[in-house]
Amino acid sequence: MLLSINASPAINTNRASWPKRSHTRKIAIRPLSTTPVSHATSPTSPRLSAQALAETQASKDAEPTSARNSAMLHRSIKTEPMQVVAGRQRHLIFSNGQAVLDSTCGAAVSCIGYGNERVKRAMIEQIDKFAYANSMFFGHPIGEELAAELIAGTDGVMSKAYIMCSGSEAMESAMKMARQYYTELSPKQTERVNFIARKGSYHGTTLGSLSMSGHVARRSLFEDMLLSNTHHVSPCNAYRGMKEGQTTEEYVEQLADELDRKFQELGPETVCAFVAEPVVGATLGCVPAVPGYFPAMKKVCEKYGALLILDEVMSGMGRSGTLHAWQQEGVTPDIQTLAKGLGGGYAPIAGMLINHRVADVLKRGSGSFLHGHTYQGHPVGCAAALEVQRIIREENLVDRVKESGKLLSSLLHEYLDDHPYVGNIRGKGLFWGIEFVADKGTKTPFPPSAGVANAIHTEGLLVEGISLYPGTGTKDGVEGDHVLLSPAYNSTKEEIEEIALKTRNAVVQAFEKLQYFS
Repeated sequence: MLLSINASPAINTNRASWPKRSHTRKIAIRPLSTTPVSHATSPTSPRLSAQALAETQASKDAEPTSARNSAMLHRSIKTEPMQVVAGRQRHLIFSNGQAVLDSTCGAAVSCIGYGNERVKRAMIEQIDKFAYANSMFFGHPIGEELAAELIAGTDGVMSKAYIMCSGSEAMESAMKMARQYYTELSPKQTERVNFIARKGSYHGTTLGSLSMSGHVARRSLFEDMLLSNTHHVSPCNAYRGMKEGQTTEEYVEQLADELDRKFQELGPETVCAFVAEPVVGATLGCVPAVPGYFPAMKKVCEKYGALLILDEVMSGMGRSGTLHAWQQEGVTPDIQTLAKGLGGGYAPIAGMLINHRVADVLKRGSGSFLHGHTYQGHPVGCAAALEVQRIIREENLVDRVKESGKLLSSLLHEYLDDHPYVGNIRGKGLFWGIEFVADKGTKTPFPPSAGVANAIHTEGLLVEGISLYPGTGTKDGVEGDHVLLSPAYNSTKEEIEEIALKTRNAVVQAFEKLQYFS
């Protein structure tokens, strides 16, 4: 028996019928139905066993009828989220029987898909040996193997790996490592306490990592609690940052000058590090840097003796078309963070890598990192991550990301470049974002009240049977809409084509369901 997955409705190919742009229009969204539409089965829908179907039905029967019945504090306590009961390859199956093609791997996490038998066996084997060891006193072979795998993936550029559970933890660790580095230098540079990050960035949800983040909406509720030693400069966003007629070289020089001025403003001797995402993911919608940007930023850091911290929590571990995103940027970081694609969603795991410069200072100094977590280097998480990374390496999935990324990029541009409300399509590898604007000429965003990104996400999920990752505040942290695509590395050609097609359908149909008035 094949579970129902939403097939592609007929596409409206008549561009003349698409909504026209207007400088004066306002929009209000007609509420979308919350009941999934039943369509014919998609060619890529997974086939489930009788046992899985029985489990699905049992979960459906037991599902809470409203958020009031749930003891779980969900993202919203007013509504009950759809309940996932199974994952098969690149599909998620919900308790109502609907199967959805997961075109975002959750939040760019499930990079090798669901239900991988190799990863399952590796985790069970580790549990059978031992599930936990206190890192305050003990190490373990599986952690050593994972660390060696990660360092080898940098061609020996990095020196040590530190393993924990989440990207936010990794960024907190990076901040503390940078600070400790300067306190252990000879002579000490204890005045270095400031961090310079970028506007529109997102580095985590804990207070330290959120302080580094430059996304206005995510910071706003906690602004009075955030650290005063974090500062922000403009991001490298060619679509919104480059002036008309400006060359890439001129734009890079402008951003380097801005960073230099920020060092001067704070006092160069007080800055620990410059912090950046090689590809800005959730908050800006997969915005890559222009060529030459990161070498110019590192040159400023080196001029003043500061460290370069690269946040690859979302963009790394193959997602952008190289194992590490910095490997195509012409720079190497002093400290690097990674997470989502590290364990592929099979266990909560993240990492921090430090280069030889940083590691050597610690060796000559205290010989230890003054930081720690109960679950750092968790053996079962390490087993999962090690097997995921071996699969990526042995199956040449990073090369596959490059090729699939070219196809996805080509199809997205073909399908959506001419849409009146698609302002920009950008990305790298299998990490792509689509930004929506009310006017292409002025790049004016829709008002937040329009809920454009969420409307497209809902259309994709409930009508097209595809997951899209919605984001807001794309322009300035408050206004702007985008959706993000980050398919699994082992997606088939047919699945990439389906993702592009259904993304187009969701965009076109969501805008058709908006009500326009002068």
